[in-house]
Amino acid sequence: MPNFFEDNQDIRFHLEHLDLREIVNLREDNFEQHDTYPYAPENYEDAIDNYSKTLEVTGDIAGNFIDPRATDVDEIGASIEDGIVSYPPPMKECMDRLAAADLMGLTLPRAYDGLNMPTIVYTMAIEIVSRADAALMTVFGLQDIAETINDFGSDEQKQQYLPLFSSGQVTGAMVLTEPDAGSDLQAVRLTATEAEDGTWRLNGVKRFITNGCADVLLVLARSEEGSVDGRGLSMFIAEKGPAVHIRRIEDKLGIHGSPTCEMQFKNTVAYLVGKRRRGLTRYVMSLMNGARLGIAAQALGIAEAAYREALLYARDRVQFGKPILDFPAVYEMIADMRMAIEAGRALTYDTATVVDMEKELASQLAEMNRGDDTYREIALRQKQFANEAKALTPMCKYYDTELANRVASDAIQVHGGCGYMRDFKVERYFRDARITNIYEGTTQLQVVAAIGGVMSGALSKRLEDAKGQTYDGDLAILAEKASDALDNLNKAVTFMKEQDEEYRDYYARKLVDMAIDIHIAYLFLRDAKHSDNKKLMAKRFILGMMPRSEMNLLYVTSGDTTTMENRDSLI
Repeated sequence: MPNFFEDNQDIRFHLEHLDLREIVNLREDNFEQHDTYPYAPENYEDAIDNYSKTLEVTGDIAGNFIDPRATDVDEIGASIEDGIVSYPPPMKECMDRLAAADLMGLTLPRAYDGLNMPTIVYTMAIEIVSRADAALMTVFGLQDIAETINDFGSDEQKQQYLPLFSSGQVTGAMVLTEPDAGSDLQAVRLTATEAEDGTWRLNGVKRFITNGCADVLLVLARSEEGSVDGRGLSMFIAEKGPAVHIRRIEDKLGIHGSPTCEMQFKNTVAYLVGKRRRGLTRYVMSLMNGARLGIAAQALGIAEAAYREALLYARDRVQFGKPILDFPAVYEMIADMRMAIEAGRALTYDTATVVDMEKELASQLAEMNRGDDTYREIALRQKQFANEAKALTPMCKYYDTELANRVASDAIQVHGGCGYMRDFKVERYFRDARITNIYEGTTQLQVVAAIGGVMSGALSKRLEDAKGQTYDGDLAILAEKASDALDNLNKAVTFMKEQDEEYRDYYARKLVDMAIDIHIAYLFLRDAKHSDNKKLMAKRFILGMMPRSEMNLLYVTSGDTTTMENRDSLI
């Protein structure tokens, strides 16, 4: 019986070897929560064991309950009748199974019946569920809705909604996109008008809303009459009902079990979350960063599933008297799949730990007085982690979603003609992967979000610290190459700072690629100290990275403006 956690040595490797001690200590209030909640961990080892057991339960449900139903979910799809949206029955069964296992409030505080787990564990769980069914992830992975209410909502809102999320009695949706406001959320037009009783009324249309049929809706709306930019937007909680009309659900290429809704709000009662005018600038950005990390994990899950199907098929498929896995052209493809997935996983899990540190330090600061001796020190660390998270989150979303599309495509190629047929899972993985580098910000927007951090040196301390570590034997040789690649990045950044805005925008992706490569290289070197297999991965990745580093440096510093100057003739 497959368990999608226990059979994945790489996820278990990271849980065992990531240094989560400070995160866990902060999360558990130095384990004082055990005094209030006897089921809370008593110490660090107990916490890690608790995380492992939770992931084992998740892996068992994913492998033995969700995965066998995923094909039916895809074929049946979500449906709508008279404005009422229904999940495919097998998907609803899976949602109920996850709720019964108390897995719908992983990160929420125990005061609201949550499991109080860090983002890194939630990210692992999302990947495991997504390997089984990427469509189901769009419900399971929207626990960030509850997290946002926990971070910014009033005490009354937390008491009202968070226990319902934890128990799985309600699901959530972030209601942002409009027909004329896709990536440009500053153009949101749906209005929010304050009523005499202090509540608000929402009017307007939203489109492309993942799980828009959810019970609890976080809605971005224009609260300031006459405003035209993001400073006029606020965040609101609304509930589904007669005043929220689902006009249609989209007929999509993939993730068929996930309803993507067009919604009309007609004088819908809503409640302000946090403060006015901060809807986009503060709350949505926090929500989107969490969602992007979730999509990165979703993409990893799809890629893992596609890789395993390709490997299984290549072992079994005999051509010219031997399994096709014995042909270099095939085993190179499959080796590339695995390396890309492990690289993306290292990047994503590292990003999750950075996000955890930023959150936990911010919570610690909120409980301190500015005059405390350690306040400034903690504030500086929190700011450093915040800057790193701001750069790393779009990087891992970009990297993972692109690799998922590539791995899913190559998995079909390994299957040959069979892969193009619906008899095999890989065609579903290919369709499901395609949305990942589009929603929650396209790849191009992730580059725009990441380039500022690369140019400002947000990751410089992290990379220099990794460079300064001691590496022995073969790892020392690989570390020298990584250092050379870091020098190339610094040369490219110096050159780019002297160029105009259009030039920087044009070559931004090359620069971001260089930064991602170097960061992954150092993560592999870190992990190689604990595993011979990781040494092989480090060697293969870094030796493959060096030509890319040189090439991208040449591109960025070429000064070539041919396409920019002749755009109209070339397009």
